[in-house]
Amino acid sequence: MRVLVTGGAGFIGSALVRHLVLDKGYEVLNLDKLTYAGTLTSLTAVETNPLYRFLKADICDGVAVSAALASFRPDRIMHLAAESHVDRSITGAKDFVETNVLGTFTMLEAARAYWQGLEGEDKARFRFLHVSTDEVYGSLGDDGLFSETTPYDPSSPYSASKAASDHLAKAWARTYAMPVLVSNCSNNYGPFHFPEKLIPLMILNALEGKPLPVYGKGENIRDWLFVEDHARALDIIVERGRIGETYNVGGRNERRNIDVVKRICALMDKLHPAGAPHNSLIDYVTDRPGHDARYAIDATKLETELGWKAQETFETGIEKTVKWYLDNEWWWAPLRKGYDGSRLGLLKTGTGR
Repeated sequence: MRVLVTGGAGFIGSALVRHLVLDKGYEVLNLDKLTYAGTLTSLTAVETNPLYRFLKADICDGVAVSAALASFRPDRIMHLAAESHVDRSITGAKDFVETNVLGTFTMLEAARAYWQGLEGEDKARFRFLHVSTDEVYGSLGDDGLFSETTPYDPSSPYSASKAASDHLAKAWARTYAMPVLVSNCSNNYGPFHFPEKLIPLMILNALEGKPLPVYGKGENIRDWLFVEDHARALDIIVERGRIGETYNVGGRNERRNIDVVKRICALMDKLHPAGAPHNSLIDYVTDRPGHDARYAIDATKLETELGWKAQETFETGIEKTVKWYLDNEWWWAPLRKGYDGSRLGLLKTGTGR
């Protein structure tokens, strides 16, 4: 089995590449532009493996993508390349539209031309999986869960760009009968997570005795999914999912942001004690513009139809994650130099920019 993974040097992408190469024994081509959030150090476990190869390319470059498809001849394309940080999208939406919308269009068109040129079994087994987020659904109230039929209601430039790319993927399935599937996941966490995201940011700021910025009162709720559970889910979806269908992937681990931060502080107190409890570093800051109140995924379809179950609870996963960051400064320290843990996504008063 040959799989082309876009964005394979990113957080979820690298977990997927490691799973496909090391656990499944597949040949994998990782196509990645290597933006600030992509690092090949996340792939040291496979970099010398003969089943793995890397191509630095932009998904918006149709010539490069088509050449990669013609040369590698994948059985599957798993499309994860995306700009993905809400705060960065607030002050830099253009990059999100270009990569997430136009890049996905370019991937779909290159894949369609490649697929239409296949014959027999090669054509029958080809699949294109577009990997997306639960943020396209908007915000939930106190009750209910996002299902595959929940109407789209994106709140940020990031989620709007992902919603647009989802619609493109589904349109290509319907218009061209192309074998496309879509997945929407809840918040991922785990090893190799870029230091700007909530959980690694809290761990590393706590380690360095820096403030732990919590938006608003920290009451926003997210459903947390361990990244390796997500990687397994994506492989199962592209392997056994029904063409044209959407599958939601969630960990069934709803937590308020403040409770996530406090749990990290408690683990840091146990694993790396400081002169005072780490929760004394918590700093409540002005909330993010358009901050969705609650996300929660109903993964029943994936669980019942395809037999996937998350293996990690939040308690087991967060402890593994904290321990990993404490043990792997070699990975995060160079990235931390380029991002010091300060807040992103602040609008300048009166400019709207």
